[in-house]
Amino acid sequence: MNAKEMEVTLIKKEVVTVLLPKNEDHWLPLSNLDFCILHPLDFSIFFCYKKPTCKDNWTFVAMIEVLKKALKEALVPFYALASEKVPNSMGEHKFHCNNRGVDFTDAFANIELQKLNLYEPDETIGCKLVPKKKNGMLAVQATGFKCGGLVVACTFDHQMVDAYLAGMFLVSCAEIAQSKPFSSLPTFNREMLNPRHPVSFDPSLHNLYVPITMFNPSNDPEPSANHFENRICLVKADIINQLQSQASTKESKRTKLESFNALLWKISAKSAKNKRVSKLGIVVDGKTMLSFGDKEKTSLMSSYFGNVLSIPYDTKKIDELIEKPLSWVANEVHGFLEGAKTKEHFLDLIDWVEAHRPVQSLAKVYSSGNKEGPALVVSSGQHFPISKVDFGWGKSAFGSFYFPWGGNVGYVMPIPSPSGNGDWVVYMHMLKRELESIECAMIENHCLDLIDGQRPIVWCLVLSKIYVIDNKEGPALVVSSGLSFPLSKVNFVMGKVGNGWRQVISRHWWECVLENFDLLDVAF
Repeated sequence: MNAKEMEVTLIKKEVVTVLLPKNEDHWLPLSNLDFCILHPLDFSIFFCYKKPTCKDNWTFVAMIEVLKKALKEALVPFYALASEKVPNSMGEHKFHCNNRGVDFTDAFANIELQKLNLYEPDETIGCKLVPKKKNGMLAVQATGFKCGGLVVACTFDHQMVDAYLAGMFLVSCAEIAQSKPFSSLPTFNREMLNPRHPVSFDPSLHNLYVPITMFNPSNDPEPSANHFENRICLVKADIINQLQSQASTKESKRTKLESFNALLWKISAKSAKNKRVSKLGIVVDGKTMLSFGDKEKTSLMSSYFGNVLSIPYDTKKIDELIEKPLSWVANEVHGFLEGAKTKEHFLDLIDWVEAHRPVQSLAKVYSSGNKEGPALVVSSGQHFPISKVDFGWGKSAFGSFYFPWGGNVGYVMPIPSPSGNGDWVVYMHMLKRELESIECAMIENHCLDLIDGQRPIVWCLVLSKIYVIDNKEGPALVVSSGLSFPLSKVNFVMGKVGNGWRQVISRHWWECVLENFDLLDVAF
């Protein structure tokens, strides 16, 4: 459905406060690693739930009441999410845990959930379903649909919460809603991330982080060529496995994420016209590294409520990335990641930030932008507990992040599909030309020259534009509505499927009817 046809009516706005205030009027400082996150910077997560099929009478009003009650009770141990951020005399922020509360909005959409345009989320998810967080640390919006479905969207302040912690909180809400005990409780002890005295760090940190005073976002003279857009896609499990196989060698097996990052880096490089280099950064969670070998600290760090992230990156020549095999690129990804997956790296980063306070620190890959060539940061939500965010009416049919973080650097966030079958849901905030390069790689089978395999790497973009039918015995059949490609040039891509040929042209994936073939299971 066209985004303009979708209307969302706001029914009620209220502030949900802590049921039993804990540590009221308590001040919580940011850690040095929190100071590595830009302010202000918010990210959102949304979950799509089909109409409940269980025997309970789950009306829209009933689901809203369950959500608010669960939120109110979960805020007791997660009290910092009901706080607000206040700067001190030096300009550094602290969290004032004063039970300010969480903004909660309930709304209603005039369409059925299956007609929600997920492929182009800016005009639907971003504008109408994701709440704008004006105050506080968290905002929630629950939107009902004509079919009885529901979308629950949350916007978090990234200076307090990362994806791991957002998942912990949402699972706790779901556990309360189903009268289950908490599986994990947060720890707010900032002393675990105190700097050493005297501070000491490897000089290589200067290559990864810079004081924010050195960040000077430029005005792009060609904004149309430097336009970022957002997409959401689904990558099938067997495709991920095949990609990992192609990125590995007899001497070294690469992880799924390393292999996926290598492919993204190659495609991004191919989209760069008249550029010299391309940068890739990968978000690394340091909780495991900082507690390595200490069982007690492992338990504390696993529930630590704050950012423990680093973004190592590397720069490669465009020609190298295009011409070298996927396995070579995956090895380069593995190489720069290994340096950040140590306890010393995070201890050094904590000290590096301390040495530059009160000036805030910033990952260099973000601050450098894309003047020299494309720059991309990939996060890892592989362990995001999407299947556990069940408030009593069933698991979500679909869910994704939504994080247009600004600046001149792309961002990609893969998380598991709620189906639990190994598929990935991938959110992409990238340059328009990079997204077009990905789509062209599918349509023209350009992925075949990125890997040494019999079949192309196939992506399925969710709703409208590109639809993929995966054929394990041969080339995949790709069906395009041609929304952004000239129909005279690209209408559909043919492939021999089974014992015959099929020609399909479709405006929407749910209108496709194919004998003996199944559409990729996207969401509903």
